[in-house]
Amino acid sequence: MSGITPDVVEAHGLNPEEYERVLNALGREPNLVELGIFSVMWSEHCSYKSSRFHLKKLPTEAPWVICGPGENAGVIDIGDGQAAIFKMESHNHPSYIEPYQGAATGVGGILRDVFTMGARPVANMNALRFGRPEHPKMKHLVKGVVAGIGGYGNCVGVPTVGGETNFHKAYDGNILVNAMTVGVADTNKIFYCAATGLGNPIVYVGSKTGRDGIHGATMASADFGDDIDEKRPTVQVGDPFVEKLLIEACLELMATDAIVAIQDMGAAGLTSSSVEMASKGGAGIRLNMNKVPCREDAMTPYEMMLSESQERMLMVLKPGKEAMAEAIFRKWELDFAVIGEVTDTGHMVLEFNGEVVCDIPLGPLADDAPEYQRPYVTAEEYKSWAAVPAMGDVPASTDVGADLLKLMGGADLASRKWIWEQYDSQVGADTMQKSGGDAAVVRIHGTQKALAISTDCSPRYCYADPYEGGKQAVAETYRNISAVGGLPLAITNCLNFANPQRPEIMAQIVGCLNGMGDACRGLDYPIVSGNVSLYNESKATGGGSAILPTPAIGGVGLLADHDKMATIAFKAEGEDIFLLGGEGTHLGQSLWLKEIGSQEAGDAPRVDLKLEAHNGGVIRSWIGEGKVTAVHDVSDGGLIVAIAEMALASGLGCVLDEELTTVQAFGEDQSRYIVTAPAGTVLPEAVKIGSVGGTQVVGVEIATLRAAHEAFFKEWMEG
Repeated sequence: MSGITPDVVEAHGLNPEEYERVLNALGREPNLVELGIFSVMWSEHCSYKSSRFHLKKLPTEAPWVICGPGENAGVIDIGDGQAAIFKMESHNHPSYIEPYQGAATGVGGILRDVFTMGARPVANMNALRFGRPEHPKMKHLVKGVVAGIGGYGNCVGVPTVGGETNFHKAYDGNILVNAMTVGVADTNKIFYCAATGLGNPIVYVGSKTGRDGIHGATMASADFGDDIDEKRPTVQVGDPFVEKLLIEACLELMATDAIVAIQDMGAAGLTSSSVEMASKGGAGIRLNMNKVPCREDAMTPYEMMLSESQERMLMVLKPGKEAMAEAIFRKWELDFAVIGEVTDTGHMVLEFNGEVVCDIPLGPLADDAPEYQRPYVTAEEYKSWAAVPAMGDVPASTDVGADLLKLMGGADLASRKWIWEQYDSQVGADTMQKSGGDAAVVRIHGTQKALAISTDCSPRYCYADPYEGGKQAVAETYRNISAVGGLPLAITNCLNFANPQRPEIMAQIVGCLNGMGDACRGLDYPIVSGNVSLYNESKATGGGSAILPTPAIGGVGLLADHDKMATIAFKAEGEDIFLLGGEGTHLGQSLWLKEIGSQEAGDAPRVDLKLEAHNGGVIRSWIGEGKVTAVHDVSDGGLIVAIAEMALASGLGCVLDEELTTVQAFGEDQSRYIVTAPAGTVLPEAVKIGSVGGTQVVGVEIATLRAAHEAFFKEWMEG
């Protein structure tokens, strides 16, 4: 008798139908170890059971894509025998429960996804969403998350070069912490996770296994309730110094010919890593649980398999290479243990104290995991449910300068200096530009090439119109990369949504994915990796809210010659200012309407993908030919905010040729750029709108603008 009651099944996050599938797969009742393994492998976090059907429709191929979704990270060719390897992942629930360790281990996990494929990590990014600054818990969460990201990234020696931070009441009960890592590898030294070779040794390396993080994947696949503090033990604890040693040890072993397959132990730890390796290789796996290095006494196989202790990897080695590999890991003061072997049974078999404690066919665990086509409402029904008000009569701005000052000093647009000063952006000495402007730029060491990296999403657009919002998130990264002179090559994503069992939320997921897919096709900008994070909503007392749909996009592009990189800062008095892409016509869902007009109303701005691709190409050619001296895309806050950001970056003001109307100043029409060029330059398609000079922007002194821009975080954190 296994003692598996309906209550035990429910506690493991499986519904009755799913448990029936477990019984059918095994032909018997599972024991507790087997139930735990099914529980995490069939969790939303590991199986993507609510989104897999729709993810299959996304474009993932291009001539420069070496490896698309399905591995630890995506891989693209960047020429000269080199590849960029990158991915973005979420650590949302853990970061709300325990902000420092939740964010820190999010960084650690995404670093492992990248270096497990043979890449040396060269840059970290992040995309953070918090609730209202006045929420009683929010300052604590912001401080903890930022300290966790900085603490881990700084210690491990990988620069954190940028990202984005947003605030909205929809994240009061469920913040989002999305982390992205980019690495560089040789194309002939890329490592995959498929376990092959009958009898090949399976090796555990890194830190010892503890009881932290047990059921982390299951916890990340459920709503928050009032028991949130009881979930603290499901948050992992990280050690960036061990991670640094693990990176160096793995890269040293990768320089030999010893590794057949390698996989990091991320969500669901030893379970997911071993299952993924065996199922990808079409093999079986046998593990001796007595050989697993443990740091706590009397750990059970259940605990060992479900622990999400950090800084651990699983490898399949070629026979006879164990001693050499062990010597490398011992030199770096890391654990090393041969814990099993590859078999041809197609089963995962675990032994403990001489007995078989688990015997599961791998097919049902991985490839045959549940896949749901959950119902969703139509676009019209969604619009009715979302109840986004139509724009009422909006009085024109009585003072564009005063409105600009208020926007630049508010939570949405205020300087993030307080945040990025806590991140080491210069370690490695290859950071050429942080993403305070458009994209971050990191030189590829020893070459003239550089990678341009951007993370973006406008959740308010996605809520108002999931399809257009999904399109815009992709287009915004394309624009940011183009604005520094990079050719956008591919994206990763982190798809953050609420409960997919609600048809309205499922409509957000499907709409955003459709928009993303069309944008990627229209811009020749495929998706090579990603992560899905669902159930981001709180039922806790005083919470009770779903997040805005937030499909965060991480884009990567290539600069062939980093000496031609563009920046946003005005360069010289007297230069002409041009606008490419047309003047502002659209105030719906704009920051001005929200903050000045006190309305979250109207339609999201539409993205014309042909215009987006065309204007991006024009900008890249102007930068490459040296025709323009500064470039900035127009996004949140519209034209006048983009100009103000260029002025703040340089200390130089501007004189506009005409007074701007409200919609010209603050409209958030897409596919637009501001550029500067020496006086008298002719730029076909662009319209001259003013010149660089003086100490003001629309009547506001730059010093006044800067003081307002930099005051928000300082006053909030010290207040």
